[in-house]
Amino acid sequence: MNTKSTSIYTIDFHLLCLSYFLFFSSFNMIIPELPGYLSSIGGEDYKGYIIALFTLSAGLSRPFSGKLADKIGRIPVMVTGVVVCVVVSLLYPLMTTVSGFLFLRFLHGFSTGFTPTGSAAYLADIIPFGKRGEAMGIQSLFGSLGMAAGPAVGGYIATIWGVEPLFYLSAFISLLSILILYRLKETLPEKEKLRLSHLRLGRNEILEKRVFAPSIVLIFSVFSFGVVLTIIPDFSEHLGISNKGLFFAVFTVASLAIRVLAGKASDKYGRIPVLKAATLTMVVAMLTVAFADSKLMLLTGAVLYGFSIGMNNPTLTAWTIDLSLEKFRGRALATMYIALEAGIGLGALASGWIFANKVENFSLIFFICAGTAGVAFMLLWFVPRPERNMVSGGK
Repeated sequence: MNTKSTSIYTIDFHLLCLSYFLFFSSFNMIIPELPGYLSSIGGEDYKGYIIALFTLSAGLSRPFSGKLADKIGRIPVMVTGVVVCVVVSLLYPLMTTVSGFLFLRFLHGFSTGFTPTGSAAYLADIIPFGKRGEAMGIQSLFGSLGMAAGPAVGGYIATIWGVEPLFYLSAFISLLSILILYRLKETLPEKEKLRLSHLRLGRNEILEKRVFAPSIVLIFSVFSFGVVLTIIPDFSEHLGISNKGLFFAVFTVASLAIRVLAGKASDKYGRIPVLKAATLTMVVAMLTVAFADSKLMLLTGAVLYGFSIGMNNPTLTAWTIDLSLEKFRGRALATMYIALEAGIGLGALASGWIFANKVENFSLIFFICAGTAGVAFMLLWFVPRPERNMVSGGK
């Protein structure tokens, strides 16, 4: 990495962002249709598992993807995750039983267990220290564009042609992101050939203690995301919104307007002030959704939620990289992503259990989301002073 350079707009950076956009589009486009699809094959009581199984496998794979990113390279780890997306998307139409569908959801999670870990490590390698927040904001912007475009396009495709063509389109878009990844040059200076020992984890290779602070904050702040992914499609239908991906599109687009600004602000003023604003906004967003009784109020909550996500995600990633050692960067990012999956998975499981297909329980689960975001806000006041001010990475 050239630490003297101040420009982040290299060809590799743009290619990485484009691949990130396609990757997030591919698996997010099917999410709004999955609850209905699962119900159609007799699995209406298992909606909470749609996200929970996905995040469980993603979390289980993180320690391996982190170690492999530090050993065999960033690009092989990214490619592995995308290959999983392609294969599983092609298999969805063939699995018409509830158990088969849930098995595929578990397998699908390995994609996000690998690709974002390798991608974040690659980005950290090519970006100067003082530009990390900005770079993470831009990359996450492309991911958010994928999260916005995916559900919107997916909802349209499913409405016109049904869900099966949607699965095939998801596989095709994943394949495009692989082609872009093959154009990138590896950034790990001392690559190793894959060995069986790389798949064995020692006690100290699972989690990176240096990044526990951002990881704990992340668990509480993304609990709501697991709830949103699981409950919002049903809540949208309850409020008379035909396109169940509309909320996702609105909150994702809203996040675009603030991601780069928030990243630059965290580079200049520190990670903690930006995260305090993000978590407090998330509290307000979840309370707005909890009280929503109309399309307008729900989408107002979506806008606020988008602002909170837009500030939160890139800043937490930059903070994690700040605290990590360069030689263990993959492990540090894997630890952060384990926390991400844990928070999302807990939110998905809790929402499925509390909602229980009863419309009177909608508000309760969103009140709980406001509470968990409030806990994240309070935790930020107890971060040690050196970690508050750190805006450069370890060696």
